[in-house]
Amino acid sequence: MKIMAFNGSPRKKWNTATLLKNALEGAESKGAETELINLYDLNFKGCKSCFSCKTNGSKSYGRCAVKDDLTPILERIEEADAVILGSPIYLGTVTGEMRSLMERLIFPYLTYTDPIQSLFKKKIHSAFIYTMNIAEEQIEEYGYTTHFNTNENYLRLIFGEAESLFSYDTYQFRDYSKVLATRFDEKRKAKRRKEVFPEDCQKAFEMGARFAQHVK
Repeated sequence: MKIMAFNGSPRKKWNTATLLKNALEGAESKGAETELINLYDLNFKGCKSCFSCKTNGSKSYGRCAVKDDLTPILERIEEADAVILGSPIYLGTVTGEMRSLMERLIFPYLTYTDPIQSLFKKKIHSAFIYTMNIAEEQIEEYGYTTHFNTNENYLRLIFGEAESLFSYDTYQFRDYSKVLATRFDEKRKAKRRKEVFPEDCQKAFEMGARFAQHVK
C-alpha cells in the first residue's frame, strides 16, 4: 500500500510538515510505503485553462496535459491508496503552491456533465491537514469554515472519502523576540505548543495508521 503526503508550507520542519510526518509515521507503523513531497521544492504552476483534460478525443482527457515537475507526481497519485494534503493558512486560504496543486489534481478528474462525476479510477482515502495562527473559536469570524468545507467536498467528490484535521493557534516563530508580533501572547502560544500540539501530532499519527489499515 502507498500513502502520499504533500507539504504546502515553505517550511520543512515546522508545524505543517511535523503533522504530515506524524501521519506518515502512523501509516508506516501499519506497513505502508509512504512519500512526502514538499511543494516548494518543485517548479510548477496551477491550471493554465487549456481544457485538454475536457476535450473529446484528447489523449489528455481526464488528465492534466501540462508538463513540469508536477507531472510524474500526478501519475504516482493514481497508484496511491491515500493522499494527505497539508497547508498553513495564509490570508484565509491555503498557500499558493497548495492551491496550484489542487487545481492540477482535482480539475482534470471533474467531468463537465450533469451530474458531475469523478474520472479518478478508484476510491481512496484523502485528507487535509491545516495549521493556522488563529484560535478555534475565531474560524467562523474569519470565514474559514466555508473554505475548509469546500476543500473537503472536492476531495470527497474526486476520491470518495475525505476528512480534515485542524491545528489551531500554532506557535509561529522560533524566537518571538526577533519579530514585531505584539498582537499575540507568546507565552500562551508556547504553552499550547507544549501541551496541545503533541495531541494534534497524535491525531495525525492515528489518521495515517487508520488509512493504512483500511486500504480498499
